[in-house]
Amino acid sequence: MSEHVYKQVELTGSSQTSIEDAVGKAIAKAHETVRNIQWFEVTSTRGHVVDGKVAHWQVSLKIGFTLE
Repeated sequence: MSEHVYKQVELTGSSQTSIEDAVGKAIAKAHETVRNIQWFEVTSTRGHVVDGKVAHWQVSLKIGFTLE
């Protein structure tokens, strides 16, 4: 296994569908400008409630990527 140095960035993704969709959207958007994304860690999950139902998810996460 080669040695790497990683940098972390904090993101928040949102979705009306699911937690997984919010995470996926955040990573997909970061992938547009950040190279070498290797891992992620969910740091918090929040939701918005309307009329007793979950209307919106927000998921904060850290992504790690290798430095070149």
